[in-house]
Amino acid sequence: MSVNPGALGLTGEQVDGLLTAAGRAPSLHNSQPWRFRLTPHAIELHADPERRLPAADPDDRELRIACGAALFDLRLALHGLGVRPIVTTLPDRRRPTLLALVRAGGPKPATPDQLRLLHAIPRRRTNRHPYSDKPVTTQERYALRRAAQDEGGWLHLVVDRQQRAALRQIAERAHDIQMSNPLFRAEFEHWLTNSHPRSSGVPATAGGPLPEPQDRWVLRDYTHGTGRPRVPGKDFEAEPLIAVLSAHLTGPEAEIQIGQAMQRVLLTATAEGLAASFLSHVVEVPRARDELRRLIGATRPPQVVLRIGHGWPVPSTPRRGLADIVEPAASRA
Repeated sequence: MSVNPGALGLTGEQVDGLLTAAGRAPSLHNSQPWRFRLTPHAIELHADPERRLPAADPDDRELRIACGAALFDLRLALHGLGVRPIVTTLPDRRRPTLLALVRAGGPKPATPDQLRLLHAIPRRRTNRHPYSDKPVTTQERYALRRAAQDEGGWLHLVVDRQQRAALRQIAERAHDIQMSNPLFRAEFEHWLTNSHPRSSGVPATAGGPLPEPQDRWVLRDYTHGTGRPRVPGKDFEAEPLIAVLSAHLTGPEAEIQIGQAMQRVLLTATAEGLAASFLSHVVEVPRARDELRRLIGATRPPQVVLRIGHGWPVPSTPRRGLADIVEPAASRA
């Protein structure tokens, strides 16, 4: 039985499916910083201020990117029901948590590509484990770039040897800066889950094996694994594909847009059989972010940095239930 009333002319069960898909989006530390409010004619996407990460994300940039990813999943799920979504971002400046308003634009069959991405939503994982050394093909790289372009983003693949060496140093410095900040470390540890069940955060088991000293790309993902033994035969790949996603504009609306582009890239990667994880520290430290912008010759600051390759299946991270992410029916207008 549905926990939600109908909206957009859909049944409660269909609305449950939409919001379940939206709730599968990635977010910093799996914080899932979104809430939804249902009205008869719209679904409102709100930022959840209780899930802010002020040490890592003081300007809420990554919060809005995560909500943009949830918005993209919601759009895809509507297409899957044969409904064309009409989206208005930041529709009411008097309601700062309201990031997007989604209405039904009439019937329209989903395209094969939309269905392909929709089916990838429950299979997408942030894969922090080692990947194989099998290279990402030219065709797969094209698909990833095209996915970013389709949502108004720009995806730069760091393939130049000198650029990669410089970016690796930038990533190491950013990691050291964050880990020297006690406020960041406290926040980071708060979102790591261990033996007790929680509906959000990153379980320690998601970190995979502890990296060797040379595995410098993945330092942040494994900081909480200190003291865990190495797992034999689980070395990290020597040269992961590093992708940098940027927007053509700046500001909150651009961050919501780049979140949609990011999710399209990630779902495209999943559909292509690729794995991905985040190098978020590179864009969370202002100095590192600016160094990366200059390194790749971007006119706008980079928003997301991804490690992409061929991985093996990993379990999903916990998710909040619908009752936790939907405003009570009594608050409906």
